Amino acid sequence: KCGACGPGYATPLDAMKGKYCPREEIVYLPCIYRNTGIEKPDYLATVDVDPKSPHYCQVIHRLPMPNLKDELHHSGWNACSSCFGDATKRRNHLILPSLISSRIYVVDVGTDLRAPRIHKIVEPVDLFWKGNVANPHTSHCLGSGDILISCLGDPSGNGKGGFILLDGETFEYKGNWENGEKVPPLSYDFWYQPRHNVLMSTEWGVPKVLAAGFNPADIERGHYGRCINVWDWSTHTYVQAIDLGKGSIPLEIRFLHNPDAAEGFVGCALSAAVHRFYKTEKGDWAAEKVIEVPSKKVQGWLLPDMPGLITDILISLDDRFLYFSNWLHGDIRQYDISNTRRPKLVGQVFLGGSITKGGPVTVVEDKELQCQPEPFVIKGKRVPGGPQMIQLSLDGKRLYVTSSLYSGWDKQFYPDLVKEGSVMLQIDVDTERGGLKVNKNFLVDFGKEPDGPVLAHEIRYPGGDCTSDIWM
Repeated sequence: KCGACGPGYATPLDAMKGKYCPREEIVYLPCIYRNTGIEKPDYLATVDVDPKSPHYCQVIHRLPMPNLKDELHHSGWNACSSCFGDATKRRNHLILPSLISSRIYVVDVGTDLRAPRIHKIVEPVDLFWKGNVANPHTSHCLGSGDILISCLGDPSGNGKGGFILLDGETFEYKGNWENGEKVPPLSYDFWYQPRHNVLMSTEWGVPKVLAAGFNPADIERGHYGRCINVWDWSTHTYVQAIDLGKGSIPLEIRFLHNPDAAEGFVGCALSAAVHRFYKTEKGDWAAEKVIEVPSKKVQGWLLPDMPGLITDILISLDDRFLYFSNWLHGDIRQYDISNTRRPKLVGQVFLGGSITKGGPVTVVEDKELQCQPEPFVIKGKRVPGGPQMIQLSLDGKRLYVTSSLYSGWDKQFYPDLVKEGSVMLQIDVDTERGGLKVNKNFLVDFGKEPDGPVLAHEIRYPGGDCTSDIWM
């Protein structure tokens, strides 16, 4: 890499096709024991994904946290491609917010890439007393060198759309990012696009409501989200709500990677829809539904209609393909988004789910499938649960998948997943015409961990990836 450059890559296409873009050799995953009945702390797993390695598909290191029941969830970096112009910055610390305990762990990965160690802990009291926020979720590095983290609620467990800033060098709490008294009632994920002076955030649910599991009645009570929230990037003020409809629950939000782009996509869990959001001629923001996964009429399940439950979504670095997971139906989908207003389905693969043959659920009406899919078996193992978190290799040719959503919901919807542990899988991607194919030689079985089955969640590469890096 050029010695005058900071971490990451100059452009998304450099990250995807540049000569300095190596194949991923290891990945990091938070592993969760909360709600499994095993009284052990969550940990950060390092997994070898190098086909040439003798430890391929193995956990090669485990970093346990010093506390129980944190619920590690999503992670981010101290520095990424947003700091590319600053040669003093290094991508050497992973930021690990804890969704339930409200701790934030800062993990040193720079000293030994394959054996991370805890560098610092930001305790919940800092968030509670200094910021009046709790339940930290998404972490993104900023071009300024600071770290921005969204929080789901206040210290009492009520919903509140707030953010905190950490110093990118000392990792001390610097204060709240948002200005003004007006904030959204809920929060979850976010993405920013400075060239359009905007930050977009989404809404999951009220923390104290979703902590124990999902109750459909809480939709009617207004405890779950329905809006994309628009923030002025320069003033840090909340300026607009884009209503996607009651019961939509917009989760992961992604701008196109091109920093000039004034559009992106958000996946809505319960409505199982993908909306394209965009800047209007007036200068404000709007959204339109561009993909909808039909619910299936079923018997033997929580409700008579089973949504796909879109839980993760990402865009390839060349802005050519959109991917998302239907955690309940059990499939991963690939769409060609060359025309962002009319995504075209070009790849689909089933990796388990709630509607497989031989299970407790009978599908009585299906607008897409002729019959229920077969259970997913790989290397002799019938995989419990459905595909959830996804991560794409920088070159776009390998899609990694894990099956745990959130321990409280895993326990409710996929009890066998909690008993047997989650898995990590890899899908080969046709980047020319589109198409998905499971790599039958790749399986990381987290049911075989030393302290018992564990729930592995989000995937991160040491060199950055499609969902951590933002270009300025």
